[in-house]
Amino acid sequence: QVQLVESGGGSVQAGGSLRLSCVVSEVSFRIYYMAWFRQPPRKEREGVAAISPGGGITYYAESAKGRFTISRDNAKNTMYLQMTSLKPEDTALYYCAAAEVFGEFPNYFAPGAYNYWGQGTQVTCSS
Repeated sequence: QVQLVESGGGSVQAGGSLRLSCVVSEVSFRIYYMAWFRQPPRKEREGVAAISPGGGITYYAESAKGRFTISRDNAKNTMYLQMTSLKPEDTALYYCAAAEVFGEFPNYFAPGAYNYWGQGTQVTCSS
C-alpha cells in the first residue's frame, strides 16, 4: 500500500511563505506523476501544481504561477511545494497525490486520475 504523508502546513500572514513536503512510502516513487491539490473551505478540490516522474515537466494552476514552485527529490521519495507571497485565498487543506503513469498525462489536474492521496496539511493565510 502506497502511503503519502504531507507536512509543512501552518498559519502565516499575507505575503509570507511556506514549504510543503510529501513523503511517499514507495520504492518506485520515480515512476509516479505527483501533484498538489487543495480544497478551500466549502469549495471543490482543485489542482495547484503537478510534476512529471523525472521532474522535468511541471504544470501550475493560474493562481499558483509565479508564486509556487513544485519540485521533487526522487532519491528521498519526496515532493515539495514552495509557496511564496501567500494570500488569504490560498487558505485550504493541501493534499499531495500520486499517479502511476507511463507516457503522457493530460489529466494532471483531474483528481480522479490519481491513485493515491495523503491526508492533507492545513495552510491558513490571514490578512
